Amino acid sequence: MDDAVLIDVPGERVVVRAPGERDEGPLLTLFEECEDWFVAATGLPSGPGDVQSLFYSLPEGVGPDAKSLWVVERDGVVTGLVDVVRDHPEPGSVAVGLFLLAPWARGRGLGRAVAEALLARAEGVTRVTATVPSGWRPGERFAERLGFTLEEATAPTAQVGNRRTGPREPSLRRAELRVAPRG
Repeated sequence: MDDAVLIDVPGERVVVRAPGERDEGPLLTLFEECEDWFVAATGLPSGPGDVQSLFYSLPEGVGPDAKSLWVVERDGVVTGLVDVVRDHPEPGSVAVGLFLLAPWARGRGLGRAVAEALLARAEGVTRVTATVPSGWRPGERFAERLGFTLEEATAPTAQVGNRRTGPREPSLRRAELRVAPRG
C-alpha cells in the first residue's frame, strides 16, 4: 500500500495513511491512551522513545524496505497505528508487529474495517502472523473475530524484533491467518 486509503465506516471519515512529521505528538498521545495494551504486552506503560523506536524495530535479517507503518485517522484524529513487515517470516507472509487502536475506538467495527481494507490491498499475501499477550482478552477476541487461529501461550523469548524482552513481559499467543489466493 503506497498511499492513503479511505475506509468505509458508516458515519465516520476513516483514513489509513503513512505517518508524517506532524504525527509524533498524536502518536505519543495514542501510546499513552493505550496503556492497557502496553502493560499487557510488556508489563509496563509506554515509555520515552517507544514511538521513535517503532520506526526502526525490525526482525533480524529484515531490511527496512519490508516494514510499513500506517496511521489510522478517524475524523481527523489519530486513532490507531499498524506496524507490518512484508515477506516475514517467509515470502507471501505478513507479520503484524502492532495493531493498536485507542480504547475509545475499540469494539465498534473500526479495527475489523481497517484490517480487511489493508488485507484487500496486500497482493500476494497467503499468511498473516501476529502475537497477542496471553490473557489480554481484547486482543484475543479481535484476532479470533478476524479468523486468526491462536496457539497456546509460549514464554517470551530473549529478543523480540531488535529489542530485548523485559523481566515483566508475559507469555504470548501466536496468531495465524491463512489467506486464500485472489484471482
